[in-house]
Amino acid sequence: MEKEQIAANFFIPMPVVLIGTRVAGKENFMPVGWCARANANPPMIACGIGNHHYTPEGIAETKTFSVNIPSVDLMEKTDYCGLVSGAKTDKSRVFGVFYGTLKTAPMIRECPVTLECRLVQAVPLPTNTLYIGEIVAAYADGRVMTGGKPDFSAIDPLFLTMPDNRYWTLGNYAGDAWSAGKNLAAR
Repeated sequence: MEKEQIAANFFIPMPVVLIGTRVAGKENFMPVGWCARANANPPMIACGIGNHHYTPEGIAETKTFSVNIPSVDLMEKTDYCGLVSGAKTDKSRVFGVFYGTLKTAPMIRECPVTLECRLVQAVPLPTNTLYIGEIVAAYADGRVMTGGKPDFSAIDPLFLTMPDNRYWTLGNYAGDAWSAGKNLAAR
C-alpha cells in the first residue's frame, strides 16, 4: 500500500492525565496528554506542558507534582480543567484532594490511580517544557486491583488523539508483551 504524506503534527493516542500542583498555596489541576514513563529504576515519568500554562508555576514553587489517571467517568471534569486557567479560576474544589509522603503534590481521590512525583529535571523546549519526575509513591483504588495489580479495564483511562482532539477509551486486549513475538524469535 502506498503511503500518503500527512501533517507532521501527528501523535499516537496518548494517555490523558491530570497534573496536580500547589500554586500560591492552592491546589490546581491541569489535563496533559503528553506524558510517558521515562526511566525504570528509579521509576520516572516525563510530562510535556505548554510554557504559557499556570501549572508550571506550581512545579517550580514546590519541586513536586502529581500525575492522576482519570477514568472515562471523569471526562467532563478533566476537560473542564483544561478549558479554564488556574490563574483565573479556582480548581481546588473540582475534586476531592489528598496528600501523600511529599505533602506538596495534591492528588485526586476520584482518580483510580495517582502518582506522587518529585521533580528531577525540567527540560525547556521551544513551546513546552518537559518535566521529569521521580515517582516516589503510587496509589490505586482497591476496586481497580485484580490479583494485586492494577487492572486497566477497571481503571478505564482516557486517551487523546491529535490533531483531531478527541478522547478515546482503552480498546480490547491484543496479546502479551515480551511474549507475542516468541514464535518469530525462535526461527
